[in-house]
Amino acid sequence: MRGVKPPPTSGKFITLEGGEGAGKTTQIKLLADFLKAGGLDPIITREPGGSPAAEVIRSLLVEGAVDRWQPMTEALLNFAARLEHVRETIEPALTAGRWVLCDRFADSTVAYQGYGHDLGRAAIDELHRLVLGYFQPDLTVILDIPVDEGLARTRNREQAEGSREDRYERMDEGFHQRLRDGFLDIARRNPERCVVIDAAQEPETVHAEIRAVVGQRLKVALA
Repeated sequence: MRGVKPPPTSGKFITLEGGEGAGKTTQIKLLADFLKAGGLDPIITREPGGSPAAEVIRSLLVEGAVDRWQPMTEALLNFAARLEHVRETIEPALTAGRWVLCDRFADSTVAYQGYGHDLGRAAIDELHRLVLGYFQPDLTVILDIPVDEGLARTRNREQAEGSREDRYERMDEGFHQRLRDGFLDIARRNPERCVVIDAAQEPETVHAEIRAVVGQRLKVALA
């Protein structure tokens, strides 16, 4: 089975980002399986959440009513959860030499609250500096998909699973277009860290491109 040969370095921190329906959950599982096949022991985590205290905050954000929070309140709650997540889960794993795969991280707050809710990138960047200093992922994969296709995927998934849409999915297309534009702008501003991949492709094609990016950017020898 194809895999990777772990480099003799400390752990790596990879985040997957993107709008609704981009396929982050599927891709993060495929990447974890690929890394495990190569002898690594990655952990999968998520935001908001990822540690006991952060999951409490997630319940407030995810299960709250539509428009319950002001955009700045949402940003502050996300960063409160992120601080707990980093200190309790991510940093210990990296120190132990493990790879961390995270479904969303700080770029989602920039995109959702900064661009989608018009708080502005500068405000979110300042919060990041205050809470986490210069802590950033080693690699951020942004899964890009047209708004209409992403929302259609989400609706189809909800019908198949019998789940209900969340409050972001109920927002208008203008919000989701700002969200997509925000992620693409983040990638343009951070080319050393971010890679954009076309998420409208078949899942196996997307996975193959992610594997290639991991190998190229993190200097991992593919087996």
